[in-house]
Amino acid sequence: MVISPALKREDLPTREGYDRWAPTYDADDNPLVAIEQPHMDALLGDVRGLRVADIGCGTGRYALRLARAGAAVTALDFSQGMLNQARAKAAEMDGSIKFIEHDLSQPFPLPDRSFDRVLSALVLDHIPGLDPFFAELKRICKSAEKGAIVVSVMHPAMMLRGTQARFTDPVSGCEVRPQSCPHQISDYIMAASRAGLMLDQMSEHPVDEALASRCPRAQKYLGWPILLLMRLRSPIRLQ
Repeated sequence: MVISPALKREDLPTREGYDRWAPTYDADDNPLVAIEQPHMDALLGDVRGLRVADIGCGTGRYALRLARAGAAVTALDFSQGMLNQARAKAAEMDGSIKFIEHDLSQPFPLPDRSFDRVLSALVLDHIPGLDPFFAELKRICKSAEKGAIVVSVMHPAMMLRGTQARFTDPVSGCEVRPQSCPHQISDYIMAASRAGLMLDQMSEHPVDEALASRCPRAQKYLGWPILLLMRLRSPIRLQ
């Protein structure tokens, strides 16, 4: 842990940072979350009756939505604090979500080609090794005929501005920054390509006046891209 008294900032390992963030994460005025959801829903499509893997599920903001939409969801995260929040919110559901605590830098404890949709939302900028991560996404997803992988990440342009995932600790008043990785768009695309995935769709989303009016924190990024989205598919397996 690195503490900068002058800046009132704490730099923490990713897991520790998200454990600290967990109690206030859902209440945070996060423009990334606000801009992401409608685009993510469109890329995922109708999930009724589908098996979905939520890789890096956090507090369960997608896992719960997808389960309520009729999907059978398996959700992984390595932050116990975030998983505790997710499990608490899912306590009254019918068991349609299976939560697993797991380090995403390691092979996923999930079977090959077993999911119709694989989702990873706002996770990639915390993954040092992109190649094995994309390889695992591909391994657990069905072929292009039925399966799709949808990933979102803070746009690399934000790191050029010195911005990364962060929150203000309500107790200490410090800005807390979980460790992030300065990947570029090309890093994501090439890692997906090396894993044998096909890029089906990609989009970049800037802050507009409507988002800035809803999320005051977004005002200073007006006109800047803050979100990158990709939908990937695994090639069809020939018999």
